[in-house]
Amino acid sequence: MYKLLLSWRYLRTRYIALASIVSVTLGVATLIVVNSVMGGFTREMHKRLHGILSDIVVESFGLKGFGNAEGHKEEILRVLGKDVVAMTATVHVPAMLNIKVREQWIPRQINLIGIDVSTYGAVSDYQTHLLHPENRTAPSFDLKKGGYAPDKESFPKNAGWRHRRSQLHYERALNRLMRQDEARRKKAGAANANNGIESDPNSTGPPSDPYNSRDSSQAGEPELDERQLTGVVLGIALCSVRHRNDKGIVEDIFLCQPGDDVRLTFPSAGVPPAALDTTCTLVDLYESKMAEYDSTLAFVPLKMLQRWRGNENVTAIQIKLRKGADLKAARDKLRKRFPAPYRVQTWKDMQGPLLAAVGMETTILNILLFMIIAVAGFGILATFFMIVVEKTRDIGVLKALGAPSHGIMSIFLGYGVSLGFVGSMVGIVLGILFVVYINNIASGIEWLTGREVFDQTVYYFQEIPTLLSPLTIILVALGAMGIAVLASIMPAIRAARLHPVEALRYD
Repeated sequence: MYKLLLSWRYLRTRYIALASIVSVTLGVATLIVVNSVMGGFTREMHKRLHGILSDIVVESFGLKGFGNAEGHKEEILRVLGKDVVAMTATVHVPAMLNIKVREQWIPRQINLIGIDVSTYGAVSDYQTHLLHPENRTAPSFDLKKGGYAPDKESFPKNAGWRHRRSQLHYERALNRLMRQDEARRKKAGAANANNGIESDPNSTGPPSDPYNSRDSSQAGEPELDERQLTGVVLGIALCSVRHRNDKGIVEDIFLCQPGDDVRLTFPSAGVPPAALDTTCTLVDLYESKMAEYDSTLAFVPLKMLQRWRGNENVTAIQIKLRKGADLKAARDKLRKRFPAPYRVQTWKDMQGPLLAAVGMETTILNILLFMIIAVAGFGILATFFMIVVEKTRDIGVLKALGAPSHGIMSIFLGYGVSLGFVGSMVGIVLGILFVVYINNIASGIEWLTGREVFDQTVYYFQEIPTLLSPLTIILVALGAMGIAVLASIMPAIRAARLHPVEALRYD
């Protein structure tokens, strides 16, 4: 009992012990906050990467791809059996996107993907990232009447057929005016020729109408509803710029919207490949909130891309496995069955460098921040040595009264455990509270400093993601208590070795 009483007395009466407790508290709280934020970002990144990519991809090395996609699917099903939930064939080619903005063409380098909308959504979260609610349940490459992105304030409200009709009417009216102006110039030129005045040799005629080569006043002109070209779905970052307006609200400025036409340039399947060019109608936008994909991906119908390239081959087969299936084992089986020139990868293999970099960053941060608790451990060590020196007489008296060496040692060990326990518990409470209210705290810091803590234009998150892991909290608390106990071992051993005669000699 005397050991517990002395430990509690030292813990309650010494202010230097409070400094050690504060050091442990700050270290534990910091580790919990950092691990929670990193865990939140990692969870969101894994969720979105896995949602965009299928579990396993069997692809070819070249642009030509491989034929007999259905035969390959049957062979994959034979190798993996009941582990396969869904499969789809795709064509991936590098391409160039051109968007016309105010009579200027803006080029974008993209990854053009030909997909089968009836099966592609079964292997990925493709349709959940589309902006139109109808496409999220039944995706298609048809332009909708309206209703795009109902949850986005900055999204154009007239996107869809309404916007396309207004654009077509505007361009037709413009072409009509240009034809009338050209007719007037010709009439004036003929009159000048009769009067002996030469016409301007640099005069050019009006550009051709890209939608209708006939005069718009001719009878039998097709309805505007029939004027949609092949549909294309673009990543939202390809045709928009995210910024913060004067009111501090994050919004997107759209260079084009559903209903506009864009031009695609991509390689053919010939040897050597030739550049092909086509015009498509933007029918929807894709927003995964991963900048790498939102700024590069464009989707078109698989059959159309195969027809444009003059080749019915596919470049990849994407596979969705049942929940709990061993990805590595499935990958290894497919690699044996499909050696080079095939390439078989899991979604983690495809994003290996990124995932490894995030894991390394988390590990290094934990090591660096754990040093804060190590500093607190050195403070505890110095404190205990001071106590041993100051309490030499008291230790001698206890030993003279019959206290054993292990009893004296346990006093200091118990003191160390008490410091570590109190500091850890307070640190856990503070860390959890900080994580729970981290977005409110960030807003408060922004208000005080006038500087942005969490830039939504960079991370594409509405708030800071966090993930509290009970296992991490327990490990951090045990580590802090372990450091406190280790720091108290040497002073405890020194106190236990004191001889009562030597301790009381000079008193």
